[in-house]
Amino acid sequence: MQAFVQHAREFLPILLQGAWVTVQVTALSFLLSSVLGLALALCRLSPLRALRWGAAAFINGVRGLPIIVQLFYIYFVLPDVGIRLSAMQAGVIGLGIAYSAYQAENFRAGIEAVDPGQREAALAMGMRPALLMRRVVLPQALRIALPPYGNTLVMMLKDSSLVSTITVAEMTRAGQLIAASTFQNMTVYTLVALLYLALSLPLVWGLRGIERRFAAGRKAP
Repeated sequence: MQAFVQHAREFLPILLQGAWVTVQVTALSFLLSSVLGLALALCRLSPLRALRWGAAAFINGVRGLPIIVQLFYIYFVLPDVGIRLSAMQAGVIGLGIAYSAYQAENFRAGIEAVDPGQREAALAMGMRPALLMRRVVLPQALRIALPPYGNTLVMMLKDSSLVSTITVAEMTRAGQLIAASTFQNMTVYTLVALLYLALSLPLVWGLRGIERRFAAGRKAP
């Protein structure tokens, strides 16, 4: 135990630097996936067949590919056609695109769950479709989609470890480098696991609190 504590003091500063990179990758990827996912969801619900089919093809294609393959393609293949990205940029874009397909389904399910009567009433009052979507449908859809939306954030935090495969110096990559140079595998990966828990558990608890608050708001008279 004493040796574990001694090694932990030595390794933690490096792992914490990697944890900060993990947080950055997760936050940026989550933002990108949310924007792309909402756009895809709106295309899936569009009256234009080309948009519906195009969005569906993109979503099914992305969901059918392992995330690690998408990361490799962006980081290793795109330079062959003149598109060069840093490892960090490739990681954020790769994760963002991969999770945009899941976010699109979350948003689409939330939008479709909104009472159609509210849309009909708003249109009858002369509200334009764009304004209807922004002021009536989307606020309710986001509340409905909050549980899977929050779960996606937690999953993305854990899957951010995949960007270590393209040399992003996040927490898992930092742990690999330390373990390779010190051979303290148990200590290093125990610390990595504990740090992931320290990042993910507060997210889970916070999201549950937000969900309960929204549920209480819906039940209030």
